[in-house]
Amino acid sequence: MKLRNPSPIRHDYVRPSRHGRRRSPDTVAALDLGSNSFHMIVAQVEDGRLHVLDRLQEMVRLAGGLDARDRLMPAARARALACLARFGQRLRGFPRGSVRAVGTNTLRRMHNAGDFLAAAGRVLGHPIEIVAGREEARLIYQGMAHGWPDDGRPRLVVDIGGGSTEIIIGQGLDAITMESLYIGCVSLSESYFRGGVLSEKAMNRAETAARQELSPVQAQFRHGWDTAIGTSGTIRALRAVLRAQGWTDGTITPAALGRLRGALIAARRIERLRLPGLSADRASVFPGGVAILLAVCKTLGIRRMQVADGALREGLLYDLVGRLRHEDVREHTVAMLARRFHADGAQAERVMHTAKLGFKQVARDWGLTEEDECLLTWAAQLHEIGLVVAHSQYHKHGAYLVEKSDLPGFSWQKQQQLAAIIRGHRRKFPTDVFEALPSPQRSAARNLCALLRLAVVLHRSRSGSTPRGLRLRAGKRLLQVKFARGWLRLHPLTQADLKQEALWLKAAGMRLEFS
Repeated sequence: MKLRNPSPIRHDYVRPSRHGRRRSPDTVAALDLGSNSFHMIVAQVEDGRLHVLDRLQEMVRLAGGLDARDRLMPAARARALACLARFGQRLRGFPRGSVRAVGTNTLRRMHNAGDFLAAAGRVLGHPIEIVAGREEARLIYQGMAHGWPDDGRPRLVVDIGGGSTEIIIGQGLDAITMESLYIGCVSLSESYFRGGVLSEKAMNRAETAARQELSPVQAQFRHGWDTAIGTSGTIRALRAVLRAQGWTDGTITPAALGRLRGALIAARRIERLRLPGLSADRASVFPGGVAILLAVCKTLGIRRMQVADGALREGLLYDLVGRLRHEDVREHTVAMLARRFHADGAQAERVMHTAKLGFKQVARDWGLTEEDECLLTWAAQLHEIGLVVAHSQYHKHGAYLVEKSDLPGFSWQKQQQLAAIIRGHRRKFPTDVFEALPSPQRSAARNLCALLRLAVVLHRSRSGSTPRGLRLRAGKRLLQVKFARGWLRLHPLTQADLKQEALWLKAAGMRLEFS
């Protein structure tokens, strides 16, 4: 494991919370479980500013540990868990919510990801999420942008990972156009430089494969930017080699890459590479990275590329601090989605208010967290977006829209939970949908869905406020609801709806009692 000297990142001011429901932790951490390496960054939050304390890196080669059916092989699993156990020692004592760990392309591909994530979360001591490709791209841009001077002009950002390559056009702190391509230095090296053989033919084939992946997005990314910036390990390794050879002053150019390409082919085999600046543990995947960057420069017309230090893990830190300060990008995402699909804002507000009132009364009994409250709030805001498709089965349409959309700020797991709650908010309770969720989230999602269902029933008339004197108590698979004396007698339709709701929840193994 490499422990690098703490290096400063730009200490941009993070606005303090105006709400302050809980005290933000003084120290936070972010982990990037990449296809080639696992990285961790630990930072101290001082007066809303970040000061990096530790950067840890370990070459795990997770992508190389997948078999032909995309199952993680035992040796790679052992390497990954051992690494996370060591990272977990550094995180011992960190409170819940102060660490954000995400997996990228290889975990997205992995057939048995759920089992691995459960074991990995146990040894790390904190949950691990999977982020979609475009969300990874957004976080990469955030990490770069916070540590790079803003000249007000649009810029192209390229990040070559072990299993994927992210390309972003952004301006200031905003990522505008994002794409994630299924080419990485590990996957390309394994496919075209098998056995460590380096040849003109192999390099041509690798570059062609990379250009084929880039071709569908060429029109999007060839124009509309002034500066090209590279991030992460592969591009930093390329810069180090080019600089050590005296072929560049730190800026990557197609001419310098061409000379490096020639040096690789001249070596004929990877084990014969003697390139100053190239570490031994990166050599086996280096040719694939060179081929990808050559293809990127040629396809997108890049003549000069600068290199930034900030990338995914720094982006995770800033995203985490934003959440702790109640400046959560997910809130903007949900609001945008509600507007896009013309959700009835007044009805969503009524349902949300009642659902949150119930949440506060049962949160302790059900062991629910602030993050669960956010999830319930977002589900209430979005529960009717499926109406834009059709009224019939609109809860299914809404769940599909949430599950399949690109939602900035959301991990794959959170997106699945949100879709499940929306799917289950009316009619027959979809037990199979909740059973398909990862086990740590299953119980909370089911209970949140019950709260949303109750709020929807109480506002079926689409008017009025939360019933006077509403009181909730909860137990394991039990929800008790009490109304003010005489309220149910004055609302016979709601009483009938509650009786039907009790039958639907009974089939899901939950008891609803009301009086």
